[in-house]
Amino acid sequence: MAIRHLQLQRQTLAAAVFAACLTMSVAAQAQETGDAGAPAQPVADDDRPVTLATMTVTAQKREEALQDVPISVTVLDEQLIQDMGVHDIKDMQILVPGLTVTSTQSEAITTARIRGIGTVGDNVGLESSVGIVIDGVYRPRNSVGFGDLGQIERIEVLKGPQGTVFGKNTSAGVINVVTRRPSYTQSAEGEITAGNYGAFGVSGSYNDALGESAAFSVYAAKRKRDGWMDVRTGSGPRTEDKDYDQNYHTLRGKLLLEPSESLDILLSADFTSREENCCTAVQTTVGATAGILNALVGGKAVAAPGDDPFDRVAYSNRPTTQDIKDKGVSAQIDWESPWMGGATLTSITAGREWQSINGLDYDFSTADILYRNPDEDESFTGFKTLSQEFRLTGATERVDWMVGFFYADEDLDRTETYRIGPHYEPYLSIALLSLVNPALGQLPNAPTMLADATGRAPGTVFAGLGALDRYQQNAKSAALFTNNTWHATDALDLTLGLRYTREKKTLDAHYSNPNGSAGCAAMLDPVNGQARIAAALIARGVPAAALPQVIPQVMGYSCLPWANPLHVMRTDAAGNFIGGDTYQSREDKEWSGTLKAAYRWNEHVMTYLSAARGYKGGGFNLDRVQSSTGLSSGGTGILPVNDTSFPAEFVDSYELGAKTTWADGSLLLNATLFLQEYEDFQLNSFLGTSFVVRSIPKVTSKGLDAEILWQPRAVPGLMLQGGVMYADTTFGNNIPGDDFIEPTGALYKLPGATMPFAPDWSGSASVTYAWDMGSRLQGRFNIGARYMSDYNTGSDLDVEKEQGAYTVVNARVGIGARDDRWSFELWATNLTDTDYVQVGFDGPLQNVSPVPNNPFNTFNAFPGAPRMYGATLRVRY
Repeated sequence: MAIRHLQLQRQTLAAAVFAACLTMSVAAQAQETGDAGAPAQPVADDDRPVTLATMTVTAQKREEALQDVPISVTVLDEQLIQDMGVHDIKDMQILVPGLTVTSTQSEAITTARIRGIGTVGDNVGLESSVGIVIDGVYRPRNSVGFGDLGQIERIEVLKGPQGTVFGKNTSAGVINVVTRRPSYTQSAEGEITAGNYGAFGVSGSYNDALGESAAFSVYAAKRKRDGWMDVRTGSGPRTEDKDYDQNYHTLRGKLLLEPSESLDILLSADFTSREENCCTAVQTTVGATAGILNALVGGKAVAAPGDDPFDRVAYSNRPTTQDIKDKGVSAQIDWESPWMGGATLTSITAGREWQSINGLDYDFSTADILYRNPDEDESFTGFKTLSQEFRLTGATERVDWMVGFFYADEDLDRTETYRIGPHYEPYLSIALLSLVNPALGQLPNAPTMLADATGRAPGTVFAGLGALDRYQQNAKSAALFTNNTWHATDALDLTLGLRYTREKKTLDAHYSNPNGSAGCAAMLDPVNGQARIAAALIARGVPAAALPQVIPQVMGYSCLPWANPLHVMRTDAAGNFIGGDTYQSREDKEWSGTLKAAYRWNEHVMTYLSAARGYKGGGFNLDRVQSSTGLSSGGTGILPVNDTSFPAEFVDSYELGAKTTWADGSLLLNATLFLQEYEDFQLNSFLGTSFVVRSIPKVTSKGLDAEILWQPRAVPGLMLQGGVMYADTTFGNNIPGDDFIEPTGALYKLPGATMPFAPDWSGSASVTYAWDMGSRLQGRFNIGARYMSDYNTGSDLDVEKEQGAYTVVNARVGIGARDDRWSFELWATNLTDTDYVQVGFDGPLQNVSPVPNNPFNTFNAFPGAPRMYGATLRVRY
């Protein structure tokens, strides 16, 4: 009751802050205008002084002043992006309250969340709740949008569903990245950066005109850095003793053609290559399983109890080499038609390819248990996407209108393998028997519970390629959408948006066990399997009374997904044998839309009310799934699930917002109260052996989002930007399925609990000050901070995955020419060297105890980056 009372107090406080901001704004501006209810008079753009109030965005696919858009949006301009060292979407977190971006097994697995809502990225079968759009082109997953963004003009972070404006549906928000267009002025820019951990980077760009109607620009960058994680490699074969290094290069080019005043053609091409080592993990909680691993390797296989995980020492005997390639071309054509009242037809055609190869040590230890080699035959994820968007945009005296069509054809190829090392079988045998009687788990005479019927010695049964699975998914999406604003009066705007989406996905999956199934097959012998297990257990001193409890555990852990031959002996719905191949298909036909009312009380205060229905497509779990019933809803078991599909995700979103302008346009105060209710939320959970997708009937996110932009006229050169978000993001109380049954279900903590990665409070602040130093020089200083209250980083909400409140600070100071011809800067990220984790997870195969939070289990985490610092020299011509 006390906790609930505190939550109510926080909600009341948030509402009071919003109401006070709105009331004070209306009253204060009424004093300035003399009439709080008088409608704002239209002011021609040419008559407006250049202030914060005139900042433009394209959140509704037309250029509008930020303060006129009835959407909760954070805008990051080019200078602020440069000051804070933003190169990719992960760097943006420090500037946007409520935005969280994390990476896990590789940097290619990157997930963005807004207001606590996002899709875990480890399973590429799930689309992203937060969409990433770069120069009008939607990227199919957050990970595909990760990389050097080049010369950025601005970034707009739109919160809430945006399906009636952007081509692809998203249920939680959109990160809209706009890069710099070519200009007709000849210019060149260069940058050299050096820092700790051996960091070195160089980038350059050139821009020029090609006659009177064409211009082009090129940008290239190369960045390298040593790893900041020390790796203990044991007996190998890994030799690389550092991880989380950086080594990538990128090349981008644009060609602008303007053959007439009404026709604009922009051609773009880019290529990026990353060849790095990532990502090992540290042990945050060391359980009794560590002793078994240490005994197997004859040394230290994982961290010891008491070791500080933020010493950043990982244990891995297998390489984590990653090779990521991203390339694409696009053509945007804007034609202002004289036959349609000046309406503009926009066409964006894009073709993109992305692929990732990543080695992985699944057990995150120096024991040789389970791993994946970094080559195309064993570890490959690739997207090939063709997209086409048409928009027709126009305006009359009273209506701004837009109609559009979007089509995407996406091919997803994935190869997933599990190689089983010689320590696999003895480790599981010892771990399982230790749960029954610790004395049974002593080396060197440990029993072999998973050996086959021939009685081969430990380590010989499962060595080799345990699973080799290939997935080929095709997704075709087509949508018609419209977004229209009616200026009912000079003060009142009504917006109606509507979208119809049709999506079809097909999946061909091929499962194989080239090696490593013998022991599991013996366990599944309907005549002798359980009898052999029982005899072996009794021979090792297990009491007969304990057999009913122990035998299912032994079978379960001997027939984990990668070693279970049932996955390659599948049957259809009628029970007919269909081998290791499955085919699945699903189709969604859905309506979504939005309705908004915005009222401008005067030229300084606008309030709006919006309701929206958002949608994100369903799909297929691209992982081996098994349960006790052969159904996705079943509990822990060894029966393969043939139907790995999950339904679409929906959200009903409501916002009450105020956008206020103060001090002659130099101060902006904006706030939004929001309520978002999700249906069939797609939760992807790692349960220690595989990723399992569950549809959560209800998830609710509600709270307050407030931001400030201030450029004090009394202090020229000073700029302040900040924001705070309170978000109460919780699971519903009624979640069906065995996983949610207390206390034995793997996800029993979820009903009614706060979502993972959903801090109650988050905030950001940035202060920039530029000043003249004589007649030729200018100094510049920037400091930015991001605060997160405590939250859980695990999708199952285990207490070991809690992350306490923390603050990260970045800073930059520099000197340069007043005409920007050159500048020299000193910078630091995570200046205070704050320790925090990105994601916590069960130690794979090290959570064998069925008892929740048992000290027998080990927990790992992917830590955040430590303090980095360096210097940057920029030159411009």
